[in-house]
Amino acid sequence: MSLEERLVPPQTKAHASVARVPEAWYVVAEAKALGKKPIPVTLLGVPMVLFRTHSGRPGALLDRCPHRNVPLSAGRVEGEHLVCGYHGWEFDPDGQCRGIPGLVSTAESERGRRAIAWPAVESDGWIWVWASNDVPPSGPPFRFPELPGYAEARRTVLAPGTMHATLENALDVPHTAFLHGGLFRTAKKRNQVTAVVRRYHDRAECEYLGEPRPSGLIGRLLSPSGGIVEHWDRFFMPSIAQVEYKIGTETHFVVTSACTPVSDFETRLFALVQFRTRMPGVLLKPLLEPFARTIFAQDQKMLGLQTETIRRFGGEQFESTELDLLGPQIWRLLRDAERRTVVEPSADGAPFYEKQIELLA
Repeated sequence: MSLEERLVPPQTKAHASVARVPEAWYVVAEAKALGKKPIPVTLLGVPMVLFRTHSGRPGALLDRCPHRNVPLSAGRVEGEHLVCGYHGWEFDPDGQCRGIPGLVSTAESERGRRAIAWPAVESDGWIWVWASNDVPPSGPPFRFPELPGYAEARRTVLAPGTMHATLENALDVPHTAFLHGGLFRTAKKRNQVTAVVRRYHDRAECEYLGEPRPSGLIGRLLSPSGGIVEHWDRFFMPSIAQVEYKIGTETHFVVTSACTPVSDFETRLFALVQFRTRMPGVLLKPLLEPFARTIFAQDQKMLGLQTETIRRFGGEQFESTELDLLGPQIWRLLRDAERRTVVEPSADGAPFYEKQIELLA
C-alpha cells in the first residue's frame, strides 16, 4: 500500500461534509447594505443580484442579463425595475422583463426574455433569499430573538469552510479553551459539567448543567461576581447557530448566527449579538468588540486550515468522540434535508435523540 493510500483511505477520498439544502431561506445581506444600487451576492455557488425597488421590495435575480450575458449588478434601479446597464432591459423582482428600449412590441409574453428569479424578503434587518426557484417557500424565514432594551451588535464574517463545519465551530465548546484560550475559557482551569444533547425533527440543542462562569477575560467582564451559568447551544435547520448564556438575573447574552453557504467551502456568517448586563450596553459594547473580532479571526483562520487540509488529503477522515456534541446531530439533520427525507415531529414533542454526557469545560 502506498503512502498516499495509507494517509487517505479509499473510502474517504473526495468525501467532505457538504450538504446542499436549496429548499430553505438564507440570509444574503444586511438590509441596510441594500440601498439605491444593486449588489452582487452568491448563494450555493449561484451568482445573484440583489436590488430594492423604490417601494422597498427586495428582489433577487440571476446576475446575468438574458439578452447579452452582462451582469445585472452593473445596472441600476429605476422605480420598480432593475435596468441592465448595457441595453436598458428592465426586470421586476419576479424576473419579468418589463421593458426593452426601442422595441415596439410587448415583451411580457416572451419567456426567454425573463431573468431567473428567487423569492426574497426583508426580515429582522436582513435580506433573505429562498434558494430554490422551483419549489415555493414552505413558510417565512427564521425569526431572530426580540429582546427589547438589549444592546445589539451585528457582524458579517466570511469563513473558508463548509456550512456544516462553520455551524459546528460556532456551537463547539471544547475548542474554546484552546483556540480562544484565556478569552472565554482556559485549558488549565476546567470544571466538570453535564451536557444534555437533544435532536428534534428540525433542530438540535445542547443544555449545559452546573457550569460555573467561564474563567476567561470575557467571562469575568460579563459577570465579575461569578455564578452558575444557564447555557444553551442551539441549531435550527438549515443554517442557524445560537448560543445563549444567562448568569443570575442581570447578565444575559445571546449570539444568533445565520451561516449562509456561498459555495461548498465558503460560508458567510451573519451574526447578531444581543446582551444585557449590569454595565450599560453603550459602555460595554466597545470593550467587547475587540474580543469578538479576535475570536472571529481565530475561528476564521482555523476553518481555513481545516479546509486546506481536507483538500490536500483528498477528503475528510474524522474521528469523533462524545465531546463532539452537536456536529453529528447537525450533519444528520442536513443530510436528511438534502435527501428530502421527511421527518415529522414526534406526537408528544419529545426529542428523537437525547444523551447526557459528562465533560470538562
